[in-house]
Amino acid sequence: IDMENASSVKEFVLLGLSENQGVQKIFFVMFLFFYIIILVGNLLIVITVISSRSLNSPMYFFLCYLSFVDICYSSVTAPKMIADFLVENKTISFVGCIAQLFGVHFFGCTEIFILTVMAYDRYVAICRPLHYTTIMTRRVCGRMVIGSWVGGFLHSIVQTLLTTQLPFCGPNKIDHYFCDVHPLLQLACSNIYAVGIIVVANSGMITLICFIILLTSYIVILLSLKSQTSEGRYKALSTCGSHITVVILFFGPCTFIYIRPSSHLSEDKSVAVFYTVITPMLNPLIYTLRNMEVKSAMRKLWSGKVGNG
Repeated sequence: IDMENASSVKEFVLLGLSENQGVQKIFFVMFLFFYIIILVGNLLIVITVISSRSLNSPMYFFLCYLSFVDICYSSVTAPKMIADFLVENKTISFVGCIAQLFGVHFFGCTEIFILTVMAYDRYVAICRPLHYTTIMTRRVCGRMVIGSWVGGFLHSIVQTLLTTQLPFCGPNKIDHYFCDVHPLLQLACSNIYAVGIIVVANSGMITLICFIILLTSYIVILLSLKSQTSEGRYKALSTCGSHITVVILFFGPCTFIYIRPSSHLSEDKSVAVFYTVITPMLNPLIYTLRNMEVKSAMRKLWSGKVGNG
């Protein structure tokens, strides 16, 4: 596709989260701090799961991938946003903009699928404990993760190709801190009604279907807990509790933005901070604080490292 020809716009200007200089400086410090926590926290989980023999169950296999996706996902938007707080001219090239759009949808959608797979894993563990090892084999888990990546890729390719087909002839100011479908659609200088519907359907359907699967699996889990001992119930709820927290933090804002036709972009960008920065930052905290196994594995790992060092 020769994108440049159809569009006279060679670069976009990102308006960012705030145009107030003082606020931008505060945001710079704040988001830089958040981003460091995202990198450190999620890397910690990846390293702990990979190097710990006790964390070899499917739950941790998925958690490791979730953390990896979170690092990639926030890295698509956060570094640019943080750097932009310090510069007057927040430009992004046309190709860079499309690449960012692709990355956001690729990793975001992969994350949605991995969260859904994790809910299924909890469902099998709690509702069919005797068959757990035969259902959730290494091979099945591997396929689920590959499926999540492929699904994310296909979704993102559709979003990206649809957007690159549109002509952009100015204005080129994006009322957002990263390139996303809705803000770009509003800048296209052709009728975007059909594309807009496909884009909303594409994102919206995925979010909605996964959300319904998640919801169903948790309702089934909660209903099945009635027959369990209070200790079993507590253990099940604590592993599910952290997952449900993450799902609400991630899906709530995602659904809000992608299921409705966009009109209020200024609202959208503050909501987007939740799933691009806040959730990836809280994931490691939520999963480790509520989880004794991860905590003890981390302790062992680091005391071992420190001891050997």
